[in-house]
Amino acid sequence: MQTRFSPDQLTDPALREADAILRKCVHCGFCTATCPTFVLLGDELDSPRGRIYLFKEMLERGGPPPASVVKHADRCVTCLSCMTTCPSGVDYMHLLDVARQRIEDAGTARPLQERWLRWALSRILSSSRLFRWAIGAAALVKPLAALLPSRLRPLVDMAPHRVPTPSTAFRPQTFPASGPSRGRVALLTGCVQPVLDSAIHESTIRLLNRHGVAVVVAAGAECCGGLAHHLGKEDFAKRKARAAIEAWWGETRDGGGPGLDAVVITTSGCGISVRDYGHMFEADDPALARKAAAIAALAVDISEFVERLGPIAPKVGTGQRVAYHAACSLQHGQRIRTTPQALLRQAGFEVREVPEGHLCCGSAGTYNMLQPELSEQLKRRKIGHIESLAPDVIATGNLGCILQIGGGTRIPIVHTVQLLDWATGGPRPEGMERTPNAGT
Repeated sequence: MQTRFSPDQLTDPALREADAILRKCVHCGFCTATCPTFVLLGDELDSPRGRIYLFKEMLERGGPPPASVVKHADRCVTCLSCMTTCPSGVDYMHLLDVARQRIEDAGTARPLQERWLRWALSRILSSSRLFRWAIGAAALVKPLAALLPSRLRPLVDMAPHRVPTPSTAFRPQTFPASGPSRGRVALLTGCVQPVLDSAIHESTIRLLNRHGVAVVVAAGAECCGGLAHHLGKEDFAKRKARAAIEAWWGETRDGGGPGLDAVVITTSGCGISVRDYGHMFEADDPALARKAAAIAALAVDISEFVERLGPIAPKVGTGQRVAYHAACSLQHGQRIRTTPQALLRQAGFEVREVPEGHLCCGSAGTYNMLQPELSEQLKRRKIGHIESLAPDVIATGNLGCILQIGGGTRIPIVHTVQLLDWATGGPRPEGMERTPNAGT
């Protein structure tokens, strides 16, 4: 694609990056076939190719972002399926980051109510303490959910009737390995997951400890900054990311600690953010960029790390039919496409691939709150495909997908690591008590 940035514009690092990305696009349109919003709406401007044209024009022209650009940028699910499809290697993710940051910097590009909601979401969802308070309040108004604005209903829907007691698994500490030591890893606790589903982390710790791996929960490494980053709150996102980097750096040998073999992440959406830390800081903080790149190199999804440990040998009778939902952030963002399924098969489960598995379920961080109508359509489409398989249980690697899909089906849905933990000696995941052939 030909670009027309002026020499003066190209002194801006963000525009230089955008220029390099835009020039790779050859207009082929392969991305349109795998874009969730284009599949739903059939509008070229709601495809990656269409958005790329809009971003190019906005960035070249400068000035206030047109309302049409804001509209179609905000409709993007950020699933990154287009990057899997693109034969030219267009880095749509970072181009979208540049465009969204320009929209956010404009200040008045969105209505006041929209700006307030995005600010509130960036703060509440990035703090376990604030999120626990918000979920507690949401639980109180759950009976009135139908009367609330559509954008608030997803928050109320995800609220349990009783907010779980905080788990001790999220306090800074080290969980020692059982038996001969095979490694030492740090675990990202996150901000939403500790409140809504502590069982995922508890399963991770048990599984790794059982296989000889010590697990460190480092003080200060709570939120990765990903949600705030995708909302365009760059300064706030960097504060969160910086805290996590420094916390984990102190555990590495270069940082004076005993060393880490990996930073293990159980929420695949967070995994994308942590793996991008080097890029996040390279332009404006060279001192931190070195640490950030080192941490990014250590970051692995839990499925990747379990694969390193060798074949999974089940200790209980499994055999359940598992519909595996591939989270977009795992299959497209981190390019992990077959590992979780292989691990589940090793553990004795019958894995069934979901039709249209490349399309998003509609959760996408805060998308279900910012674009509730489109999110609901994607959810219904995804659940229809899953239920066509008649599975005993659904497995996935991202909390957002668990909440989104679980809110529309009676089939139990759990994190992949919970099934692996159970198969190798851990407790049966909650909700699976009535599944057939449930083992012992």
